[in-house]
Amino acid sequence: MRHIQALPAQLANQIAAGEVVSRPASVVKELLENSLDAGATKIQIEIEQGGLGLIRLIDNGHGIFQEDLPLALMPHATSKVYDLEELEAVATLGFRGEALASISSVSRTTLISRQQDNQHAWQISTEGRDVSQKPVPAAREIGTTIEVRDLFFNTPARRKFLKTDKTEFSHIDEVIKRIALSRFDVAITLINEGKRVYQLPAATDETLIQQRVQACMSKEFLANALQIDMEAVGMRLFGWVGLPTFSRSQADLQYFYVNGRVVKDKLVTHAIRQAYQDVLYHGKHPVYLLFLEIEPAQVDVNVHPTKHEVRFREGRLVHDFLFRSLHRALGEAKPQAAPSHHETVPAFSAVSDASPNIAYPSVDGWQRQQQAMPLQVREQVALYQALQAKPDNNTQLKSMAVENHEIAPPLGYAIGQLQGIYILAQNAQGLVIVDMHAAAERITYEKLKTAWQREDHITTQALLIPISLTLSSKELAYIEESQAELAKLGFEITVSGKDSALVRQVPALLKMGDIEQLVQSVIADLVILGHSQQTEAYCNRILSTMACHGSVRANRSLGIPEMNQLLRDMEATERSGQCNHGRPTWTQMTLPELDKLFLRGR
Repeated sequence: MRHIQALPAQLANQIAAGEVVSRPASVVKELLENSLDAGATKIQIEIEQGGLGLIRLIDNGHGIFQEDLPLALMPHATSKVYDLEELEAVATLGFRGEALASISSVSRTTLISRQQDNQHAWQISTEGRDVSQKPVPAAREIGTTIEVRDLFFNTPARRKFLKTDKTEFSHIDEVIKRIALSRFDVAITLINEGKRVYQLPAATDETLIQQRVQACMSKEFLANALQIDMEAVGMRLFGWVGLPTFSRSQADLQYFYVNGRVVKDKLVTHAIRQAYQDVLYHGKHPVYLLFLEIEPAQVDVNVHPTKHEVRFREGRLVHDFLFRSLHRALGEAKPQAAPSHHETVPAFSAVSDASPNIAYPSVDGWQRQQQAMPLQVREQVALYQALQAKPDNNTQLKSMAVENHEIAPPLGYAIGQLQGIYILAQNAQGLVIVDMHAAAERITYEKLKTAWQREDHITTQALLIPISLTLSSKELAYIEESQAELAKLGFEITVSGKDSALVRQVPALLKMGDIEQLVQSVIADLVILGHSQQTEAYCNRILSTMACHGSVRANRSLGIPEMNQLLRDMEATERSGQCNHGRPTWTQMTLPELDKLFLRGR
């Protein structure tokens, strides 16, 4: 009996399907990518029973030649890659030639397609990879229709691992959203159990693009995000990054695309996390929708059958570009003056003796609820000012500045202090509330970082007694190869044995820290990323502690000039919206929000 033998084609396809088709959402992803590669500008997806009963995709792409229909269902058959040179610089979403073969091997599949030059469409059907017929004429417009029924009907063990129909549909919905966010020019319709879930028109202008982002992300995302567009070293990064205060307890609103392909890459995730390192509250995850454009030859997408993982040829360069771009964007997010709305405020020359026309309820018909007041807060300001015969000059100057949108500072002017913790200020939009200690902590921290980074080199401290470390042979090899990199970081480390190294010199700022843990973290970064930011992170941690203990403490009474100076420092300080631990330092309550709170103007 032979010990090694070739597997039957059907069995081989079902094994391969385990990599490509893990659940109905995988089928939808592969079919969508094929439609986009075919130039489709309108796609409709119909789902039944969470995708197990039916997945139907209808597009208006270029279609498939009649003679190519049987070949389209064969493994490793594709029209997107013809040689190794094209594989190394692939620009299409699909290229492996496994999707349709894997899908048809575990379902009953019908493929209908028509090209522009054909008078009618052609149809072919399969059942578990057995082609039941040759292509036959069919009726449909230019494009392709794929029906996938009874998914996993011949592999019942795999169906047992699937969840409920509702859960499986939620995975399909997420896949479609990822595609919709990458191709704004394509109209997408999703129908579940005969009911239209949503219909996204092609986004041809900025307004429609924003509407699609809100539909796929959340309504609050764009209002709490920074739009960026940066280009350097042959790469371009654009999209939206959420403000640190708009973070999530889970990493569910994170979309990153490389040349239009959604990816989940450790290098990318690490770079983004580093950019948020001292502005994100612990346990929280950033929110972002980012697109990276890079030369196709500089990224390898042929890493995994799902194509979610990529490998960059210049990983360190990509990491630095992502980190510096996002770090800069977040650093420049300072309090800004609101745009001028030129609202018309009624002028009151004197206080009227006539009582306001308010219909008070009778005693018999009294309802236990507050009644709306007829005047907005802005309208009342003029009345209050008229009541003051001799207003204080300083207060009057500040009030005039607040009403003038062009000269009012973004955080306005201080009007008081609450419980020795919060500063209350008024600006052109309404009320500003500032956490006094958190704001002072960020200001002090940024000043310490600037002073430390202003030096041309890292000040080092030689250890009187070298610290011995036990490391692996791979880590020791990196130490020997990375002496120049370690020296830049302020370390002097020498190999002292087959499994040990001696730390002889460290950055002076970290001499009292956990040197052993720091060095191991630095070496781990060198092994994975080729460089390390652990030294800077540890130094920042110490500077953060220094800033925390050296800043204005709670329950300290401040005068108006001191509070105003703190507000001006916040406006000039990077990342002043969050303290060193990621907590917000200030919030804004607009006049319309205050009016709504007190039922004014209704």
